Amino acid sequence: MWNRTERTGPVVLLVEDDEDLREMTTQMLEMRGFDVLAAKDPVTAMMTCRVHSGRIDVLLTDLGLPGVSGGELSRSAAAVRPEMKIVYISGIPEDIAVKKGMIRAGSPFLAKPFSADLLAGTLRAVLAQGSTSSSR
Repeated sequence: MWNRTERTGPVVLLVEDDEDLREMTTQMLEMRGFDVLAAKDPVTAMMTCRVHSGRIDVLLTDLGLPGVSGGELSRSAAAVRPEMKIVYISGIPEDIAVKKGMIRAGSPFLAKPFSADLLAGTLRAVLAQGSTSSSR
């Protein structure tokens, strides 16, 4: 396992309530050079945003979380860490998520299931965009 003091890649805060998917996604990202902070729910994710002493480059959140949607979580997390990018993942099709107001049209989004390469490529593209956009 990795040592928290030796982080060198982009830091991803992964929020996924399904334990198997959370572990698999963490492994996919770590094998591609990302450092992962994994959270099982919005409460844990917000605590991590508040107490993690290092940077968090991107929030990778499932839209279907217990208690609060990934969209709501992203707004709360952005208030604590405005420099953090946001990418959504969901089993719900993107157009339905937009119609239901869960995310804004054009938000970085990956439909489940996704490949490790597509996930890493999407995260790298979002991180390469430079400063955070105000289109959350």
